[in-house]
Amino acid sequence: MTCASCVARVEKALAHVPGVTGASVNLATEKARIDGAAPPAALLAAVEAAGYAARIETADAPTVPVKTGAATWWPVAVGALLSIPLVLPMVLAPFGIDAMLPGWVQWLLATPVQFWLGARFYRAGWSALRAGAGNMDLLVAIGTSAAYGLSLYLLLTQSRHAVSHLYFESSAVVITLVLLGKWLEGRARRQTIEALGALERLQPADALVRRDGADVRVPLAALRVGDVMVVKPGERVPADGVVLEGLSHVDESLLTGESLPLAKGPLDAVVGGAVNAEGLLLVRASAVGSATTLAQIIRMVEDAQAAKAPIQRLVDRVSAVFVPVVLAIALVTLLAWGVGTGDWQGALLNAVAVMVIACPCALGLATPTAIMVGTGVAARHGILIKDAEALETAHAVDVVVFDKTGTLTEGRPQLLALEGPDATRLLTLAAAVQQTSTHPLARAVLDEAARRTLPVPDATDGRAVPGRGVQADVEGATILLGNRRLMNDLGVLAGGAEAHEADGRTVSWLAERRGDAVTVLGLLAFGDRLKPGAQDAVARLVARGITPVLLTGDSAGAAQGVARALGITCVHAEVLPADKAAVIAALRQAGHTVAMIGDGINDTPALAAADVGMAMATGTDVAMHSAGITLMRGDPMLVADALDVSQRTWRKIRQNLGWAFVYNLIGVPLAVFGLLNPVLAGAAMALSSVSVVANALLLRRWRAAPNATPATPVTGAPAPESDPIPAPPTKGELPMYELTVADMTCKHCVGRVTAAVHAVDPAATVNIDLASGKVRIDSALEVAPLAAAIDGAGYPVTAGA
Repeated sequence: MTCASCVARVEKALAHVPGVTGASVNLATEKARIDGAAPPAALLAAVEAAGYAARIETADAPTVPVKTGAATWWPVAVGALLSIPLVLPMVLAPFGIDAMLPGWVQWLLATPVQFWLGARFYRAGWSALRAGAGNMDLLVAIGTSAAYGLSLYLLLTQSRHAVSHLYFESSAVVITLVLLGKWLEGRARRQTIEALGALERLQPADALVRRDGADVRVPLAALRVGDVMVVKPGERVPADGVVLEGLSHVDESLLTGESLPLAKGPLDAVVGGAVNAEGLLLVRASAVGSATTLAQIIRMVEDAQAAKAPIQRLVDRVSAVFVPVVLAIALVTLLAWGVGTGDWQGALLNAVAVMVIACPCALGLATPTAIMVGTGVAARHGILIKDAEALETAHAVDVVVFDKTGTLTEGRPQLLALEGPDATRLLTLAAAVQQTSTHPLARAVLDEAARRTLPVPDATDGRAVPGRGVQADVEGATILLGNRRLMNDLGVLAGGAEAHEADGRTVSWLAERRGDAVTVLGLLAFGDRLKPGAQDAVARLVARGITPVLLTGDSAGAAQGVARALGITCVHAEVLPADKAAVIAALRQAGHTVAMIGDGINDTPALAAADVGMAMATGTDVAMHSAGITLMRGDPMLVADALDVSQRTWRKIRQNLGWAFVYNLIGVPLAVFGLLNPVLAGAAMALSSVSVVANALLLRRWRAAPNATPATPVTGAPAPESDPIPAPPTKGELPMYELTVADMTCKHCVGRVTAAVHAVDPAATVNIDLASGKVRIDSALEVAPLAAAIDGAGYPVTAGA
């Protein structure tokens, strides 16, 4: 299968098999999902009768994405190399430069494009004819054949001094442009498959299982429900299960999207693909294979992608009528002039003039030129649009659904408040006990201590208390920092957290033990900050008449805190990936065009299920592969910018198609009545192409809106007795560095460099020009640690550090 027409034919063939109640075909994965009771042999026969090959895949078979190989870019390059010499004389002619090639040279350049590179259009057009349908491939084959055939006729019949009016360039350019569009569509399909592959890689290849008192490694396919899995620190959980023994923290961000690992102990459930932190866990497998949560996420992504039929361009929608009408008009013209005048050569020229004026040069240019200019100007502003479908759909979005963590907030826990008799000593002791910890909360404590330049005392005998916190000996006492469960184990009262927990903050208590006496010194409240521009981004969407929705796996308190700060009234909290996709589906069923904005693995089904998926480049590769649009700076303001550039591009597409059809509506009747010879038809065709390109180039004047909102806490002011942690300085107060970075080649490189900078300074603003390798950073830090982080990510900083 190569296009949407192939998908339609396969679905139609399957739907006609007795017993089939529904058929959905996914072009990217080359899979069909059948509902009903039809025998497999009948399904295979129907697909083969439609001209395709198929095999049956069982429901429990592992999901293995189709391997697509390298991009077939060379036909586009070859077509461009052969077409440029044909087009160049037309470009130079207005300047009085005559660079017209001899007719035989034009024929040599155009023939390989027409019959070698364009052979796919003849094959696809013939298939469409046999199926009784018209499509863009048939239109391209007929139109380019008319231009090529007329040129060859004129070359053979006219004298060598009258061969300036040839149309070889028209046929070659149309084929090259359509090949470019096909290549871009192929890239989009490969990105879809890469998303599924990235999800697959979250699942380990084998599992360590305890059997008969011994630990043995078995392939994942050999894992069975009831097996006891041994999950060591740092390893991924092989399958869904329930903890039998052990205490640890487990990173389940693929489900919740929350960056904080969750404490796990006996009888707690864990999901396959989650990462175990510090403790050894024994987990009894409760779901394996296709029944695991991760496998269901993969299946939901596949289903969502298959359920979204590709948007048919206006050219494709009208080609079913346009193609037979043009053929009929040309045939009537030939017969009418031939029979009426007896001049069959003149009749043929008039008929060919009809074909030439109807040749889809302007139609072929209308969409690609607007899309290329629109995607180009968007990329210069940090918006990478993966395919034309996302660009075409985004203009109609009326509901934008936001993930919370990493999308509207910075996605990294920060110390927001200290409560205790001596806040400075509280922070100093907390930093001392956290010096050797890699937990995200430890990083937040150490960062705040460094910001205040506090002297942190040495700690000894530091160790984690799995599922509870950490402890160490500091200044002759044992200092313990942990959750409410740890305080309960110590027999002390852990109070004062109600207001913070209601706002969705994570609370830890610091206790000091001297001998048998344990004293609570205070609490630390951790939370997230809104990203710079989050408030302006939501306000801009509301001003455009778009409804913002918050959809998160985080707690209701945290979600409501973000919603209050941003003015979002529709909130869905504590939502699992399957439920996220269901919320998106419900909004679409209600008649809305939905954009989903996310950055995590847990957002993948929702990104695929939405009409338009937008992923933050600072998030996971899985999210970027699943989304149609990538926001390279991770800036929420880019959401409204993406919708704006989409709307303007869509407007240009419609204007261009209008121009193209106006030329046809005027030109075809003139050609029918013999008032438009092939030379004038070619000139009109060229003029239509020029007007379409010039109109599309006006998109280059588009500019993104400015962003000036600083990062702020997601909740209101803390209690009077607390020590609030101020927000970072605004963008205008930060120094700007410009670095030259080598080896960046694609959007994933840009995402990794951005993520490396944000790992050092989450408040930094990063702007990257991929073409020049320039990285501009607004940050309160010195340039040295920023450059070192980029170097550490594998991208050498060659200047500016």
